[in-house]
Amino acid sequence: MTKTGHILRSALALSTAMGALAFPLAAMAQTAEDAVRDTDEIVVTAQKREQNLQDVPISISVVTGDDLQQQGAASLTDYAGYVPGMQVSSAGTPGQSTITLRGVAPLSASQTVGIYLDDAPVGSSSIYNRAGVFSLDLLPYDVERVEVLRGPQGTLYGASSIGGLVKYVTVAPSTSDFSVRGGGELFFIDGAEHPGWAGQTMVNAPLVQGVLGVTGSFAWRKTPGFVNSVNNAALNDQNSYEQISGRVSMLFRPTDDLSIRLSGMWQSIDADGNGLYAADLTGKRLGDGQSNNNYIAEKFTTDIEYYAATVDYDFGPVSLTSATTYSTRNAMQLQDATYSFGVLFPLLTDPPIAPGITPFTINLGLKKFTQEVRLASESGGTFEWLIGGFYTNEDSTNNQLVRSYDMMGNVIPALDPLATIALPANYKEYAAFANATLRFGERFELTGGLRWARNEQTFRQISEGAIVPQANNPGASKEDVFTFSVSPQFHVTDTAMLYARVASGYRPGGPNVVVPNVPPTVGSDTLTNYEVGFKADLAGRAVSIDVALFYMDWKDIQVVRAFGGVSGQANGGGAVSKGIEGSLLFRPVRGLTLTFNGSYTDARLTDDAPEISGVDGDRLPSVPEFSGSARADYRFDLGGNLTSDLGIGIRHAGSRFSLVESDPLNATARPYTSVDLNGAVNIGDNWSVRAYARNLFNNKGELVRAILTDGLNRPSYISINPLQPRTVGVAFDLRF
Repeated sequence: MTKTGHILRSALALSTAMGALAFPLAAMAQTAEDAVRDTDEIVVTAQKREQNLQDVPISISVVTGDDLQQQGAASLTDYAGYVPGMQVSSAGTPGQSTITLRGVAPLSASQTVGIYLDDAPVGSSSIYNRAGVFSLDLLPYDVERVEVLRGPQGTLYGASSIGGLVKYVTVAPSTSDFSVRGGGELFFIDGAEHPGWAGQTMVNAPLVQGVLGVTGSFAWRKTPGFVNSVNNAALNDQNSYEQISGRVSMLFRPTDDLSIRLSGMWQSIDADGNGLYAADLTGKRLGDGQSNNNYIAEKFTTDIEYYAATVDYDFGPVSLTSATTYSTRNAMQLQDATYSFGVLFPLLTDPPIAPGITPFTINLGLKKFTQEVRLASESGGTFEWLIGGFYTNEDSTNNQLVRSYDMMGNVIPALDPLATIALPANYKEYAAFANATLRFGERFELTGGLRWARNEQTFRQISEGAIVPQANNPGASKEDVFTFSVSPQFHVTDTAMLYARVASGYRPGGPNVVVPNVPPTVGSDTLTNYEVGFKADLAGRAVSIDVALFYMDWKDIQVVRAFGGVSGQANGGGAVSKGIEGSLLFRPVRGLTLTFNGSYTDARLTDDAPEISGVDGDRLPSVPEFSGSARADYRFDLGGNLTSDLGIGIRHAGSRFSLVESDPLNATARPYTSVDLNGAVNIGDNWSVRAYARNLFNNKGELVRAILTDGLNRPSYISINPLQPRTVGVAFDLRF
């Protein structure tokens, strides 16, 4: 049987299984219908207007901030396993994360999954600021919800969202109610010598009743390290980090028709080292199994400032929205490149100098301005429309420095610095977009959208050193791109919808670095998604079903071509990602919720890609064929004003490749199955005491396993991004 046939058979099996489940569950749910009828519906803004989740013809998952807190989740890697088709690999700290949706992994340093904070994108659209490996990772305290949109979102959200979108929606100020929240947390990670702790608070105050309100929050989290080093005894528990964030937001509503929201968000992450393990080339982990082989501390810091102003005015039949943002981001990553470059010392000198230590520092800077203006008709009615314009201007820097030391830590004058590289870039984008829905009676509607975008880029490579060419070369590029979406929807009942969706997206290219045999520019890559899905709320929302079958055609994939530790960009042919994803939510009685998520993804090259040693039919990296999760959450009364919450979750991900399947340096990460527990006792609506355990049985699974090479592209050792060891915590929360 062909792969396509296998997927269709899997889809039929899953659809049949869901159908088989739905009928008995719906029948059982009739007895629980009254108990769950008052469950709040989930409202999202995926199409830039408020809609019920089940009415949006896009495959979406929503994770609330309260859910994140209850489960003890503090970063993307903690909850990605409960979102169908979402994979997150991390170097062990927030901010060093790569997000994959539906098998569309970033094979270069630029992102394939867009990141939005409320109404605007964050992170760089340029190929030089490493947005694909440094993702925004917010603490959950004042996050109202996280919306995860699967499939390309190019029409409404623009560039670099070909795999999907992660949208953080923050808590809006109230102009009528005064409230205070606060809490503290203590937690322990297996293998860490010291406990971790966290504290957070949030205050909302109406300054003018019904007119002006302000909210402010502050959170501080200190996470202990658990990784040692076999080469430096001083680097025990080296991957500890500190995360501090603050936010202020003001809402001004002088009339019922006008609202103005001003926000500022600040976040810093300061990590002593990376949460990586090392293994020899046979796969045996070094040291105690939780050790790296670095000689120096691999520090990581990032600081983000984000300012936003959103104005909404309701003219009656038409509303106007203006969203303006300005953000800055500075990041520093120190890597121990001894095994890559230090071994080259004897080859670069005469007489030969012994191998030494080579710290590799990357400093990234970004200043980004965005402006979006859109007009939208009233929701509902026969014809619903939205038109808008978007502009962004970003200046980015990427400064790299490779130093040369002997094994005692002394500078080697003849080789220091080994390489210096500066990659300043400017990215401008202009876009116009439109989206509309036409309703034909009560059951059928058609939604479509179109976006035109033009990006203009300038760039310069300034480099010198023993391992890089001497250069001071400018580059420039211009590009016009059209993206579209079409989605017919048929409402089988008032709460059940069958939909199809064809949508496209793109990731900008740009001028290339000066590296032998690498083209002077890299083109954009594009992706077209074909999808059919079914969403339904049954038995008064006692049962909710969301399932989608997708086929994604990815062309001119941007890849990284490496030359002895120096990398350039290239376009590497095409790929297809196809599969099925679904979720089933069941509320059999009041207080009990059972949730099942799963995805099967077959992501493969459809052309030979010699740039990355790939051949037609190779599986793509970072993508398990199967991943899934199950959760049971139960709230019940303890008597008086006491209630309790209990939850158990199981998440599983299959094995994943580090590179395309045929690459001789490809390595396979171990699959994992992790069990998570959480519980809480609540005293009225004001106090709660929580406890949780993540990875309860201390599964040794891996997010990434990669073979690292030296400067001559010879295998050196295996690097492992582990699933975080068992983490157990207790916390209290107060609100009034």
